[in-house]
This record gives sequence, C-alpha cells and structure tokens, in this order.
Amino acid sequence: MSIGTLHLGNHKSRSPSVVSGVWKMMGLLELFVLAAAFNYVFASTEVCTNALLPGAKGDQGEIGEEGDQGKLGKNGPPGLPGVPGETGLKGEVGHAGKTGPEGDKGDKGDLGLEGPCGFKGKPGTTCDCGRYRKVVGQLDVSIGKLRNAVKFVKNVIMGLRETEERYYLLVKEAKKFRDASMNCKLRGGALGMPKTNNTNRLMADYVSQAGLTRVYIGVQAQSVDTGGTSAYVYADTSPLQGFAAWSQEVELNSKLSPSTNSSCVELLSTGTWGHVECEATLFFICEFPKSSRRGGGGGGGASVSVSF
Repeated sequence: MSIGTLHLGNHKSRSPSVVSGVWKMMGLLELFVLAAAFNYVFASTEVCTNALLPGAKGDQGEIGEEGDQGKLGKNGPPGLPGVPGETGLKGEVGHAGKTGPEGDKGDKGDLGLEGPCGFKGKPGTTCDCGRYRKVVGQLDVSIGKLRNAVKFVKNVIMGLRETEERYYLLVKEAKKFRDASMNCKLRGGALGMPKTNNTNRLMADYVSQAGLTRVYIGVQAQSVDTGGTSAYVYADTSPLQGFAAWSQEVELNSKLSPSTNSSCVELLSTGTWGHVECEATLFFICEFPKSSRRGGGGGGGASVSVSF
C-alpha cells in the first residue's frame, strides 16, 4: 500500500477514474499475495508448534542402588496341600491305662492230669465202734439237712429242673449249636434230650417260665449214607424212636431231607420242635445224669458231680 500511495502521489494530476482503476488493481494484487502466502503456509509439511517432540531413545543407564524394604502386603490365599511326609518313628510305649471292667466268667477248664500218689499213712488205731456209730448217726442227720439245702439251692436259686434220672439247667448264654454242645460237655453233661413226652413238657415249661420262646436241644440231623439221606439223632447218637414233637409245618415237609444249614433242632416254649440253622445263636438246656451213691450208712440217695 505504501508503494501505491507513493505512485499516486506522483500522479496527482490524473483523473479520478484512472485513480479508481488503479486502486482496484492494487486491491486485487494484495488479495493475490495474501492468498499465495496463505497457500504456502498451509501447504508446508512442517508444522510449527510450541510442543517439544521426543528425541531418539538413549542408552540404558546404570542400575541404581537397592531401595528400602517396602511395607508388608496382605496375606495371600492359602496354597495347595503339600505332599504327605514320611512316616515318623514309632513312639515310646505309653503309660498303662486304667483296669477295665471284669469280664464274664469263662467256661470250666479241662480236667488236669492225675497227680502222683501220696505217702503211705500211719497205721490206724483200734476202732471204738460204739462211739463211732453215734457219730455216723449224727452225720446222717446232718447229711439229710444238707441234702434238703442243696435241693433248695438247685430248685429255687439256680432254677434247676429234675426228673428221677436227670437234672436240667437252662443256660442263658447265646451260642451256636456246636459251641452250646461243647459248653454242656465242659459242665459235665450234654445238650438236653427230650426222649419222652414228660421230659419234653418239663423242658418246654422251663423255657416258658424263663420268659423265652426257643432254645437248642440235643437233636441234630446226621447223614446215614453217601446219597445224602439224613436222619435225626440225639446228642448221644441214639436215633429218635417212639417220640418226637415236630410242629405241623415240619411234619408236612418230613419227606424232604433236612438241609445242611437247617440240620439242628430247637424246642419252642409251646413244646414243639422246629428246624433251625446251626450257625444261629440261641440259649440252650443242658442235662446231667444222676448217679446212685454207693455205700451204706444212711441209705440210698442221689448225688451228681457236675459244674453248674
């Protein structure tokens, strides 16, 4: 514009139309110059800004000194279970514990071996028969009282039952048939064998009065030939003859041979017999024979050397 002003100052004598045309040309020239400058600035690939551009990556610096220990963090989750360790050494024997309760009384042991003979005694003196007869008479009286006391103990306290020939004891120890038979033998008897109707009734009442329903008796099946045929016999191996108290159910199946598992016999409180497995555990009745006492002085009596 300074150039245009100077140019106009030198040509003041020109006409107004000419001046006006010159001014228009100058305006167009300025617009052209401004447009060119604007286009140059914006067409440039470099942008001038005040921001600092990052330079190239430098070399790695030296490792610094170890810092102070940080604060203790929170407890982490529990880890997985470890592998079981080896079995440790066996420890020392501990102190003896308290004494336990007293156990049940065991069965009577077997009879021991006969001991050696004793030394020969001194010769006896002359017998004063009169005085000794009096002593024997007093002993007979005492024996009679003792016999009554023993009978009271057997019938009332021990609950024994008896016939003219045998005593019967109900053993309230549940055992298998084989163990029950052995128990009676160790006591000096055998499993009860009801060979008559009276004996069977006595044993059945014995069971009923004790509040029981069934017990083992001394009757069992036994094979008689290789074909598997079996027959029932008593505990003393004598065959059933003349008496048997089978229940109606058993009699209906009497044609069938008794099976191995049910080859033993039980006595019911009703007085009937039934099959039972020999491995079953039941109470049982033992019988003991009465033996006649030998010798004079006081008459005949009955005694039995058994273990109840």
